[in-house]
Amino acid sequence: MENHEIQTVLMNALPLEEVYVSGDGSHFQVIAVGDMFAEMSRVKKQQAVYAPLMEFIADNRIHAVSIKTYTPSEWERDRKLNGF
Repeated sequence: MENHEIQTVLMNALPLEEVYVSGDGSHFQVIAVGDMFAEMSRVKKQQAVYAPLMEFIADNRIHAVSIKTYTPSEWERDRKLNGF
């Protein structure tokens, strides 16, 4: 799978403001930014992002994914730490 395909899937499935995806074809890193994460536990945040990707994980188009989630204010504060 391509990085932009994962980005499109997540943007279409979730009310996100920004999504950044990097990876090498089967191992990906996702940074998801949206207000939806404000009241969620860490586990719920991960589950929310995994859910639209499960089909691609199940058929091995995605082998591994690392997820970081932020609210817009958290992202504004931390984006420089992430190189953005």
